[in-house]
Amino acid sequence: MTDQKQAMMYGLATVLLWSTVATAFKLSLADLAPVQMLLVACTASIVVMAAILMLQGRWGLVFRLRRGQYLQSMLMGLINPCLYYFLLFGAFDRLPAQEAQPLNYTWALVLAYLSVPFLGQKLRRIDILAGLVCYAGVVVIATRGAVTSLSFSDPLGVSLALGSTLVWASYWIIATRDTRDPVVGLFLNFLFGLPVIVLVCWQTAGLVMPLGSSMAAAVYVGVFEMGIAFVLWSQAMKKAENTSKVSNLIFISPFLSLVFIYFILGEVILTSTYVGLVLIIAGLWLQQKKVRDREQALNHG
Repeated sequence: MTDQKQAMMYGLATVLLWSTVATAFKLSLADLAPVQMLLVACTASIVVMAAILMLQGRWGLVFRLRRGQYLQSMLMGLINPCLYYFLLFGAFDRLPAQEAQPLNYTWALVLAYLSVPFLGQKLRRIDILAGLVCYAGVVVIATRGAVTSLSFSDPLGVSLALGSTLVWASYWIIATRDTRDPVVGLFLNFLFGLPVIVLVCWQTAGLVMPLGSSMAAAVYVGVFEMGIAFVLWSQAMKKAENTSKVSNLIFISPFLSLVFIYFILGEVILTSTYVGLVLIIAGLWLQQKKVRDREQALNHG
């Protein structure tokens, strides 16, 4: 099997996992507060990533970093998992999954915009057009189709969802200067972020949680969305001979996610969700076009 085929398989496996997490979020939040869910998921993720590093024979890398890199892990841990998932789970706690999930996908566009001042990249007309299309989709979903009234179904929930995209994009801007092994870096971020999550959980929702399906769903999120999916996607990017082909697989995820949301959560998918999601995906596709064009130019060069 060629490296590109392996990359596509890793990518498809990742997309399948990502497609289930919106449903898992809502199942977990049925009985757990967002911070309780985060505590369970973060703990499960740490265990999984430690196991992966041990199985790959890379556990020793955790102890070979410079002192400054451990400080970096503490600071980045405050962003991801702490702040990012506080906002994301808060959004899912307030909004239907079919609304929160597509809004979260706009982080890729936010990343493109933040790359202009922080990474010195140029803003092109296609980026502006992509933004207009993408955020038109956000308005359609957030207003449930009542675009002219601009009456948001849950303004705080929408703000939390869009805020999470800003935090997530900022995290990846910072990560461009991260020289740590990706899995080691994520493991340490979560490890150093965990005490903060424990403290916040203890002071707010409490550490006593009900056992059952919600707890199982939170563990699932930690194992797959926060742990295994990241490792699979890293492998996909490493193996890819053409990264844009693999990256385009993410456009399958939000539509596949709606299937799980409909059949498992029983949410009636609104027409406005389909319209808004198509606009968001169209905007992201336009934004990705310059990446594809650049990659094709390099390949032909």
